[in-house]
Amino acid sequence: MPESLKQKTAKGLFWGALNSGTTQILNLIIGIILARHLTKDDYGIIGILTIFTAIAADLQSAGFTQGLINIKRPTARDYNSVFSFNVCMSVLMYAVLFFCAPFIAEYFHQPCLVSVSRVVFLTFFISSLGIAHGGYMAKNMMNREIAVIGALALIISGAVGITLALLGFAYWSLAWQQVTYMIVVNLGRYYYVRDWRPRLSLDFGPVRLMAPFAVKILVTKILNTLSANILTPIFARWFPLHQVGSYTQAFKWNTMAYSLVSNTIGQIAQPVLVEDERRDAFRKMLRFTCFLSMPLMFGFALVGREFILITIKEEWLECVPLLQVLCISGAFMPIHTMYQNLAISHGRSDIYMWLNIGQILLQIAVVYAFSDYGMFVMVSAYSAMMILWLLPWHLFTGRLIGYSWWNVFKDIAPFTLVAAVTMAITYYATITITNIYLLLLVRCIIAAAIYYAVMKLCKVQILAECEEFVLKKIKHKQ
Repeated sequence: MPESLKQKTAKGLFWGALNSGTTQILNLIIGIILARHLTKDDYGIIGILTIFTAIAADLQSAGFTQGLINIKRPTARDYNSVFSFNVCMSVLMYAVLFFCAPFIAEYFHQPCLVSVSRVVFLTFFISSLGIAHGGYMAKNMMNREIAVIGALALIISGAVGITLALLGFAYWSLAWQQVTYMIVVNLGRYYYVRDWRPRLSLDFGPVRLMAPFAVKILVTKILNTLSANILTPIFARWFPLHQVGSYTQAFKWNTMAYSLVSNTIGQIAQPVLVEDERRDAFRKMLRFTCFLSMPLMFGFALVGREFILITIKEEWLECVPLLQVLCISGAFMPIHTMYQNLAISHGRSDIYMWLNIGQILLQIAVVYAFSDYGMFVMVSAYSAMMILWLLPWHLFTGRLIGYSWWNVFKDIAPFTLVAAVTMAITYYATITITNIYLLLLVRCIIAAAIYYAVMKLCKVQILAECEEFVLKKIKHKQ
């Protein structure tokens, strides 16, 4: 019997959450081990290159993955056309970046970037071989298989990175970790996608049909990449490399935390919204997002200092204030993901593009306006701007489903307020504890207990549905 959309959504959320949870746990373990054996300068070197590889990856995929998902019933010809386009673009982009490596190294005054960048840039060429397969898996909501691939890729690439770090390869361990990860991901995609096999051809007809939609997605993805990574290259020009490394470390942990929610929702949001355009579907997913994101990120800000001291030791304490500020805006990043998927699912890539153009321009203006006040103030202003930018997102995308300002307030504000008050109570209740291990444990327990109790007392529907789903899974296993 075919699964209903509701069943697919619940199943997708379950595997999306499992995938994100497994990914972040593995990233946590690998990140802790690597941070204990690498320096701030090592992270600074790789952090500088992140924006180049990410933009190149955007140009290579050109938004056609989303284009495939938006097609009701994509054919083998559609997948082959996207596959061929991605491979051709990746070869061209790698050639350009290969010869640009000396200029990148000179701009940042780091000669080692010439050789290391040419290795790191291999990642997006390798990824091009599996982008169409990734689109196929996302379209068919193969979330269980995506979770398995992600876990295996992290374990194998993490083992490579840790081994090289222990052998003294410094930043090279991070570079080869990235390359290994993409190789394993592609092997997994080829293993699971058996109904279609890629064929390199020059049939770009389907790509041309998707182009009007995909080009706007491409521009937006590049702007999103710039938005997410803009501070690193700016800091690399203005601040010492060890400070850049501290920011990179804070940015990494913050991204890992909110991605736990963003990736869970992102894996199913567009396919579900393409099939079901009702306002209720979007509101339910948004409430679920806030239910998870607010306590997770506010809680991470609360225990950020203890987390850093316990995991990667006191030499990284410089990144704690940056991490705490980023966590506040990080709580709202999954909401950005929801609005973006709402625009894309309605074919409004123009809204998606122009809102991101406005966002990146405002970000640059804010960063430069506060450039004389130091790194912490710049990051704080950047974070505040990211939260406020949700207002334009709602203004232009909420009307697509008749989603009012009052409704969005009712869906977001209660979880935000309860999470903030919970962390404040927890902070003052534990302020006298001096042992960092006990402090971390007690704060996590108290915060989780208070948040759960309030949700239970208020009879929050999202909590009830989550409990019901878990109980069904347990009974099914029995």
